[in-house]
Amino acid sequence: MVQLSWSNLRSISAIFATAFLFGQNSASAQIQPNASISTSEQRNPAQAQPGNNSETLIENIRQYSNLETSNTESMSQVTNVNQLRDVSPTDWAYEALRSLVDRYGCIAGFPNQTYRGSQPLTRYEFAAGLNSCLNQIERLIASNESVSQEDLESMQRLAQEFEAELATLGGRVDEIESRTAVLEDNQFSTTTKLNGTVIFNAGGAFGSELQADSDVALEDEFTLSYRTRLNFDTSFMGEDRLRVRLQAGNFNSFADATGTDMARLAFDDSSENSIEINDLSYRFPLGDNIRIWLGANGTDLNDFGDIHNPYLESTDTGSLNRFFNYNPFIFRTGAQQAIGANVKFTDSLGLDLAYLTGDAEEPSETNGLFNGDYTAIGQLNWKPIESLSLGLAGGYSYYPGDDVNLSGSTGSSIARQPFGEIPTSAIRAGVQGSWEINSKLNLAAWGGYINAEAKDDFRDGDNADLWNWVASLSLLDLGKEGAIFTVAGGMPPKATDVDGGTADLDTSYIIEAQYKFPLSENILITPGAYVILNPNHNENNDSIWVGAIRTNFSF
Repeated sequence: MVQLSWSNLRSISAIFATAFLFGQNSASAQIQPNASISTSEQRNPAQAQPGNNSETLIENIRQYSNLETSNTESMSQVTNVNQLRDVSPTDWAYEALRSLVDRYGCIAGFPNQTYRGSQPLTRYEFAAGLNSCLNQIERLIASNESVSQEDLESMQRLAQEFEAELATLGGRVDEIESRTAVLEDNQFSTTTKLNGTVIFNAGGAFGSELQADSDVALEDEFTLSYRTRLNFDTSFMGEDRLRVRLQAGNFNSFADATGTDMARLAFDDSSENSIEINDLSYRFPLGDNIRIWLGANGTDLNDFGDIHNPYLESTDTGSLNRFFNYNPFIFRTGAQQAIGANVKFTDSLGLDLAYLTGDAEEPSETNGLFNGDYTAIGQLNWKPIESLSLGLAGGYSYYPGDDVNLSGSTGSSIARQPFGEIPTSAIRAGVQGSWEINSKLNLAAWGGYINAEAKDDFRDGDNADLWNWVASLSLLDLGKEGAIFTVAGGMPPKATDVDGGTADLDTSYIIEAQYKFPLSENILITPGAYVILNPNHNENNDSIWVGAIRTNFSF
């Protein structure tokens, strides 16, 4: 878009006060063609053509008289002859502008960034190019760069000669910009965008049989599996988003092969090649500082809360082991439906709130939006400095007994259901944080606690304490820009004390190392491995090793 600035004319005029005299001469030169036209018009009526009668002659004389008596008015209505023709390559103005373009590069638009001075231009086209050179020379003067006296005089003369065209173009540009701003503010077209990810994973689990479960033997086999996700994101107002995610895969969980949830991959899938709706959610702003979330399927707090684990949180490209994605006591509640909000108090302080449920679609006695299992949870997020973020979370859950899962399927069977399949409540607490030590090093960690209570049968009132923790260190841009090496370790969910029952005997630890290497903008390969020491919190169980080479395709 052409940018017209009268400050250019004023600045050049200020530099050349002596150009006023030249401007008067130029104005006189413009009047001369008008005077010649008037003289020509005065002569034409007197040149009677053969055959004209007396009435015609009298009418011609009357017109001549009218022209004489209103000469000043006629002069103001006659268009300058220069405004009736194009600017030709042979005109001095054309040559002058071409010289300025060659020296200052003030017109670009052709592939070779040159000005093609081989064809006539309308006066408005010429004025548009002239304005570009005015802007360029004004920038050079402001930055104290050298501009020759001769070029400044040429610009002064050109600006005066095309003053009317510059003014007209300026008005048109202002009008167009105003209309464009109105359209941008008020017009929005509903649009659906497709983005997707495909994961290929080659890997396997290795080790001896679990001594605590002698009938479970590890199957030392490598497998090749996949998972595909297609996200259809639709916006109706520009700042909202409706997401429909289709997912399919053929992963067999390593929990089945190893006998423990601790061995699960972060991206395993149970759809058995069937296409399913994995995520159906809608978010929209409520004012400037609140965003509302509505989840109808596949929605938990991890979908919209601040996780504070930037390099491992993604189930697509984050950790290989499921446990290292995020604090399972806070972000893996087993929910499918959600009503949530992100509230921003300041740039450094915010709050995530959610009401989550797992069976809101079933209208039975122990299901539904309020009668089934549910979690009410919140997290206060604080970012005291740019490189440090912290989250303090707390919540309350209730499970009517059918599908109690306090560990998020990442720990021992006791931590999952400390009282078995009976109604259970849980008070949840967690703290998580991320510290970018420098541009190449990041430290993340979390700790979580649950106090569970049995709510029915002979165990009513019994309590259990559950704990978990993780720490990870990521080295950024290692070997290549975008490549990340991460090592993580922690204790998966463990029941340390269970009233009237058996707690976990020992302590399991999981250690993972991985190296994310981008092959291109859309292809990422991640070789890595993790080991589970004392699986199921039982030192009698041999260690389990899991190796994987994950390849991500995104589009």
